[in-house]
Parts: sequence; C-alpha cells; structure tokens
Amino acid sequence: MKFLNGLSVIALSAFAASSAFAADLTIGVSWSNFQEERWKTDEAAIVGALDEAGAAYLSADAQSSSAKQLADIESLIAQGVDALIILAQDAQAIGPAVQAAADEGIPVVAYDRLIEDERAFYLTFDNVEVGRMQARAVFEAMPKGNYVMIKGSPTDPNADFLRGGQQEIINAAVESGDITIVGEAYTDGWLPANAQRNMEQILTANDNKVDAVVASNDGTAGGVVAALTAQGMEGIPVSGQDGDHAALNRVAKGTQTVSVWKDARDLGAEAGSIAVALAGGTAMADVDGATSWTSPAGTTMTAKFLAPVPVTKDNLSAVVDAGWITQEALCQGVSGGPAPCN
Repeated sequence: MKFLNGLSVIALSAFAASSAFAADLTIGVSWSNFQEERWKTDEAAIVGALDEAGAAYLSADAQSSSAKQLADIESLIAQGVDALIILAQDAQAIGPAVQAAADEGIPVVAYDRLIEDERAFYLTFDNVEVGRMQARAVFEAMPKGNYVMIKGSPTDPNADFLRGGQQEIINAAVESGDITIVGEAYTDGWLPANAQRNMEQILTANDNKVDAVVASNDGTAGGVVAALTAQGMEGIPVSGQDGDHAALNRVAKGTQTVSVWKDARDLGAEAGSIAVALAGGTAMADVDGATSWTSPAGTTMTAKFLAPVPVTKDNLSAVVDAGWITQEALCQGVSGGPAPCN
C-alpha cells in the first residue's frame, strides 16, 4: 500500500468490460478511526467492490478527531475524488464537509452513521432493531433485576437509535418495577476504556448490585466485561454488536450474551457499489433498495437499511459457517461450550 500525505492509496484495475465506465473514477473514504476491529473488514469489502467496478480507492483515517476528519475530506476533494464514503466521527461537526462536497458536485454516502443532510445517501443496518435485539437477548436471560445501560458515543446518532430500540423491549418491565435501571452512561468515542471506567463507577455506586448490562457495541461490551471480571461478576448478561471476533469468543465462553452481527462485508460491498453508481450519475432514489426515510430530527433522506442477526450461544455456528470467523478463533479457551465449541 502506498501513502500520500498520510492517505493510503490503492489503485485497482478494471476486470470486466461492463465495469469500464468506472475505470476513471476515484472513491474517497474518510474513516473516523480504526480502533474497532470491524473497520478493517469494512474496508476490505469496499476495496473489493471498487476492484470489481475498476475504480480507485483513496482513504484517510481521522484518528477519532472531528477536526482532522474535516481536513482529511478537504484533502480527498482536492485530490479529485468522484464520490465520498464518510464514517462520521461527529455527526454535527461533519456538516461543512458535506457542504464542501456538494459545492464540487461530489456525492456523499453516509456510512453506518447518520449524517443529518438530505444530500447524503444514508447506508446502514437497522440500528433501532439492533437495539431491540440486544435488549431482547439480555431480557430473556434476566427478565428482572438491576440493569445498566452503557450507550455509545454522544456524538453518534446511532447511540440514541440503539437506546430507543433497547427501551422498547424493557419499557414494560421498567414500568412494572421488574427492572430498575441503576446506571446509564454514554461512552465517549465508543472507547472500551471509557466504557470500563463508566461501568466501574456504576458498580461502585451500587455496591456491585447489578444483574444485567445492555452495552451498545462489542467494544463497550469488552470494557464492561473487564469491569465485571475484576469484581468476580463475569457471566451476568451483557449485550454487544458488530460480531467482533473477541466478542464472539466471549459469547462462546459465556461472558457475553449476544453480539448482534452486522455483516460488514455486505455493508462495505454495498457502499462501494453505491458510491460508484452515484459517481457515475445515478440518482440516489434510483439506487437498488433505496427508500425514503425521515430522521428523528425530521430530515427526509434517501437510505438503505440492511438486516442484522443476533448471535448467541444458540446459533454460534452461523458465523463459522458464513466464514466470518474460524472455529479455532471462536472456540479459543472454550471447554465444553456451545456448538461448535463442544
């Protein structure tokens, strides 16, 4: 891989005559960061889709800085990209970048995180349903008791989409008194260390009287499990999402209840294909599977939502069968666990 001004560049060759129209296109991708295991999988899928179309790939890593992301996107635009895929670090701060792209006639794909702008094509999984799946799995394991809600980053609208879906599942039990929410916290930057610190503080405040944790992704779940383990409390229900290999291993071990699997290979491939289509002049509404969607803030956008899959001890074989993780990695350190680790 070559690097130019801090940007990684992969020149990809055309492979079929049908994709020749994209041979002169360059798709720029602005990543918020690579702290989460899954983003490298997303990147490989995007690159694969661009490879198939014969387009070029240009990327930048904002390293969790919204200011750097704006500068990165300015640089991508200056280098002549024909479309942008943006994983926004801060949904509010990204506005000037979308405006800059619009000024140059460059289409934008809001990747997995909402960018509140009708000019962006919003591509993600159904994150409200992800939240429902997380809470449903935890609730089935622990229908009564003291709950902790570890949310995502306050700068990411997905955090509230997930929390809304979670509340739908547990609301009746909260209102009846079967469930008491004894702690709730956003996780700055989705950082596992911040989730661990939040969980430690909540445990201290409640004398460790916690029965279940609804954590909003696998990174935060990892921080939660670390805090619980330090108190000898590993094994209480904990949710997550993304299908991170470490999280799936925790599901096999019994220290995490569910990881809602959003197959990043599908999302990345869709993003690459959509970006190429938009760069080639396809209208957002004409993208296959596109729908009109109104955000909670009232913005009408063109969007496409993929379906997530909750992975628990009962269907762990699904991720192995799909080639998402090897059986060896899934079952590392597991003895007599659920299939396929038994």
